[in-house]
Amino acid sequence: MSEMRIGELRRLRGWTQERLAEASGLAVRTVQRMESGKDASLDSLSSVAAALEVTVRDLFVESEPASLDPGVRGLDERAEREQVQRESAQRGWQFLYSGVGIVVTLGTVALIGTGAWVGSAIFVIPAYWAGGAVLARFVMATVVHPALDRRYPLSRRTADH
Repeated sequence: MSEMRIGELRRLRGWTQERLAEASGLAVRTVQRMESGKDASLDSLSSVAAALEVTVRDLFVESEPASLDPGVRGLDERAEREQVQRESAQRGWQFLYSGVGIVVTLGTVALIGTGAWVGSAIFVIPAYWAGGAVLARFVMATVVHPALDRRYPLSRRTADH
C-alpha cells in the first residue's frame, strides 16, 4: 500500500497523537502504528479520516490515484453514499418537525377562529415552535444521531444538523 500521511495531517491540525486517538475512538498505540506505516484496517482508516475530516484517500501520499488499493477506493465511495443517506434522513426529521408545526399552527388558528378555543390559546403556536425546537434538538442528539451513527458508520454529523 502507499505511504500514509496521517502524521502530517494530524500536525497540520496542531493535534497530538493522543488527541487524534480520542477524536477517532482508537487507541493511541493504533495511531502510532498507523503513523509508522504499519498496515491498518479499513475501519481504523475510516475513523482517522472522519476525525481529521478528510477522505480515506487523503490519508495516503499518492503520485497516481489509480494505484490505491481497491478497498480504499471502495471505502471512500461507500462513505460518500452513507453521507448522502444520512443527510437525507436528517432532512426528513426536520421536515417532520416543520410539518407538525404547520398543522399545529393552522389547527390552533382554526379553533380560535371558530370560537372553540379562547383567544389565549394563540400561545400554543409559539410554545410549539420554541419548545418544539428545544425538544427536537434533544431528540436529534439523544435518539436520531446515535441511530444514524450506527446505521451509517462511515458518515459524520454536519455542523448544521
